[in-house]
Amino acid sequence: MIFTILLFSFHTLCAFADYYPLREYSGSEFFNGWEFYDYVDNTTWGNVLYVDQTTAMNQGLAYVTDDGHAVIRVDDQTYIPGGWDFTNRQSVRITTTDTYPFNTLVLIDLVHMPYGCSVWPSFWSFGPSAGEWPAGGEVDIIEGINLVGENQMALHSTEGCYQDRDNGGLGDTIERDCSTPEGCAVREKKANSYGQAFNEAGGGVFALQMAPSGFYIWFWSRDDVPDSISGADSKSTMDTTKDWGTPSAAYPSSGCNDTLWQYFAPQQLVLDITLCGMYLAGIPAVYGATCDDQYACVTDNIVGDGSNYAEAYFEIRWIRTYTGDKALALSSTPSPTFTLSVPTSSTRTGAPSMTTANNSKRRHHTSGFLWRNVLGILLVSFCVLLS
Repeated sequence: MIFTILLFSFHTLCAFADYYPLREYSGSEFFNGWEFYDYVDNTTWGNVLYVDQTTAMNQGLAYVTDDGHAVIRVDDQTYIPGGWDFTNRQSVRITTTDTYPFNTLVLIDLVHMPYGCSVWPSFWSFGPSAGEWPAGGEVDIIEGINLVGENQMALHSTEGCYQDRDNGGLGDTIERDCSTPEGCAVREKKANSYGQAFNEAGGGVFALQMAPSGFYIWFWSRDDVPDSISGADSKSTMDTTKDWGTPSAAYPSSGCNDTLWQYFAPQQLVLDITLCGMYLAGIPAVYGATCDDQYACVTDNIVGDGSNYAEAYFEIRWIRTYTGDKALALSSTPSPTFTLSVPTSSTRTGAPSMTTANNSKRRHHTSGFLWRNVLGILLVSFCVLLS
């Protein structure tokens, strides 16, 4: 009886139903806590030049609206002549200075997302690692290209991590092996999850839960956002079991050898918009699937006055992060900076060769990690065993 009570208590604890607020990125202070990537897109080799914060602000590529919404966008004002082999248009990519460990919840409320021929927006995360991508792991929360109608979610990892067939998610699984170029990808089945339809429906909310039992991604169109989210503010706790329902994409830890946290380091969040490129949106067959000309991603879009990029912007009400560790929440005001709570393997390299969704999309800053505390490690390990 005592063992049963203890086991139930640990299962309750490991479920992490209650999440405590860590940080809200919103309003005039939205861009505090983000770094602007100032270089060409040398990850997916998209046809953009990402600009620094000063340039982005001065040229109207990053700003906060009168409603307090943060905007990042592609340059739609500059005339770019044709005739160049490699033509770039200015855009924005930002990365959080904070790194979020397991037992974390991330929510983003968008009223507008980028779309259009050649447009490739993403809201994703990566684990800084001394190894080559995808060591440290990557989570794609929002990703789409050109004029597709559905959001696609994915995990990217080194070899050994898969999505269970009986994962319980609502979306359509495209690939189960997380080490493939596509990652273990899931296509959203709910309406209005991407592009023009998303915007016309008033936007919506996406959520990522990183728990020892697995990674889970939800989407709600504006009219379907749960009361527990729509009625919350930056100081509210969050309960994923209250009215959230079934996630769109579910990745139970049981699908990965040695448990998930051997493949995924604590994650930094990234928002970016790239264009065309060599590895996805600009591939002739991929581009031609939703856009008219199979061979003219750059010349039909990037070249010219840029007016076709009027819809190529994120407009964000807020991004909120939470932790299941109440003590961490209380100790992390006002600006949490996290270190590794559990060990990662530094020997997992073997990144797949660069193809469609690949490789350094995902080549980033590297850093080492520190153990946070022994109790947290033991708890995560126990939770994984129970999952």
